[in-house]
Amino acid sequence: MDDQHRLREILERNAKAVEFRPSLGVHTGRTRARLRPGLECEIEDGAWKLTVGMGEKSGGNNAGPGPGTFGRGALASCLAIGYSMWAARLGVPLTTLEVEVAADYDARGELGVSDDVFPGYTQVRYTVKIESPAPEADVLRVIDAGDKYSPYRDVFARANDLQRVVQINGAAT
Repeated sequence: MDDQHRLREILERNAKAVEFRPSLGVHTGRTRARLRPGLECEIEDGAWKLTVGMGEKSGGNNAGPGPGTFGRGALASCLAIGYSMWAARLGVPLTTLEVEVAADYDARGELGVSDDVFPGYTQVRYTVKIESPAPEADVLRVIDAGDKYSPYRDVFARANDLQRVVQINGAAT
């Protein structure tokens, strides 16, 4: 991958900074979704604006990929970027890297047809395809470190504290 040395320097500097001053690494990410007609949402996060939509078979206008695409994409891209970062930190060259995420679900849960069926995924799997001139043991160290320190792998693998605040007509309930 390109310029592993520069990436390694940046990552090592950042790691030392938060090790020395942990408060530098504590943040809150905020993303807003605004519903539009046709089961479409405009997602805004800083300068980024994305469109999420449901397909016509689900009653939407097919304005963009559905939430599941973005969720699976978040996991796949977080893993791929993490592997690249750890390859740079560990000095392991990568020629190509691809992560594919597959997730099984049963639509009966989401549609409220059966309370015995969860509305989310029943299983999530990912496949990592890597080409590298490095020894297999070195590549596996990269993958193991990337998995261990991946924020979105952690989100999928561990239950998180999820809190809800509702504001109706501007007042919190």
